[in-house]
Amino acid sequence: MPDAEDVRRIALSLPDTTEKVAWSMPTFRVAGKMFATLPEDETSIAVRCPKVERDELVLAEPDKFWIAGHEAQFAWVRARLAALEDEEELRDILSDSWRQAAPPRLLDAHPEVGLPAGG
Repeated sequence: MPDAEDVRRIALSLPDTTEKVAWSMPTFRVAGKMFATLPEDETSIAVRCPKVERDELVLAEPDKFWIAGHEAQFAWVRARLAALEDEEELRDILSDSWRQAAPPRLLDAHPEVGLPAGG
């Protein structure tokens, strides 16, 4: 089961990512734009997710994903770390969120980020 240290290690391994405490919790940013946070005493992550995909995720796996009330109008979803299958699933979620926040220059420079392993 992935934990907060796995989130931190994987997030910070992504290009141009920094960690900054905001709202009394760790947040991870690419080129200054937030793509992940560690809320709920670091037992879950909040990541960017297009609203259409987010709604499908929550309906398909409600034990794993949910939408925090104050984030409902934004394209963010929460994931329970304890419900994630493994570190690879965590890496996929973080990489996808990173791609949504990263500027074009980083996407162009790092096309491999967010692609399936071996890809």
